[in-house]
Amino acid sequence: MKITPTEQKKLLELANLERTLDAGLRKQLPEDAEVTKLREQADRKRSLAASAQLNVADLELEIRRIQSDMTKLNRRISADKQGLGAATDADQRRDLEHDLVSAQRRLSDMQQELKEAHDEIHALRANVDRNGAELDEIERKLAAAQRAAESAQDAEDSKDRSGQAAELRVHISAEALAAYDEQRAIFGVGAAEFTGRTCGGCHLVLPPAALAEIRATPADEMPRCPDCGTYLVRR
Repeated sequence: MKITPTEQKKLLELANLERTLDAGLRKQLPEDAEVTKLREQADRKRSLAASAQLNVADLELEIRRIQSDMTKLNRRISADKQGLGAATDADQRRDLEHDLVSAQRRLSDMQQELKEAHDEIHALRANVDRNGAELDEIERKLAAAQRAAESAQDAEDSKDRSGQAAELRVHISAEALAAYDEQRAIFGVGAAEFTGRTCGGCHLVLPPAALAEIRATPADEMPRCPDCGTYLVRR
C-alpha cells in the first residue's frame, strides 16, 4: 500500500488511539511512567531499609550476648581471686591462677569484640537513618508524581479522544484508511509498529525471510505482517 512516511506516523497514532478506545483502556501518559519508576525506587529502598534494620537488631542481640558473657567472666575472675586469697594447696592455687589468666585473657578479647560491635552498630544505625530519610524523600516525590499523574489524566479524560481519531483521519489518504479499516475489521488491529523483529499486532517474532522482505519495502509503502496481515509502520 502506497502511503507517505508522514501519513504512516499518523496512521500508527490513529491505530494506537483506536486500540485504546476499543479496549476501554486508560491511556498511558509520561506522568504514569514517572509514578511507576518512583514506586520501584520506593520498593527497593523499603527492602534496603528493612534489611538494615534487621542487621541492627541482630547486632543488638549479639552485643547483649557479649555483655552477658562478660558479666559471667567478671564473676569468674572475682571468684578466682577470692579463691587464691584463701587457698593454701599448691595444686589448687595453680589451677586457680591458670583459670584467672584464661578468664582475664578472654575478657580482654570480649572487650575488643564489644568495642567493634559498638562501632559497627553505630554505622548500621546511621545507615538505617540514611535509608529512612531517602525513603521519605522518594515517597514525597511519589506523592507529588501521583498528583501530577491524576491531574494529567483528568486533562486527558477531558479531551474527546473520538474527536482526536477523527482529526487524525483527516491527514490520511482515503485509500490508506480504507485498507486500514478493512484490516482492523478482520483482525481487530489495522496497523502497528514494527519493532525490528516483532509484529506489534500479533506480537510474533517474524522469520528471517519475512524480516528481510519488510526491511526491503520502500519507505513510501507499508508492509504487512505475514501472520496476521497487520500493516506495519517502521521507525
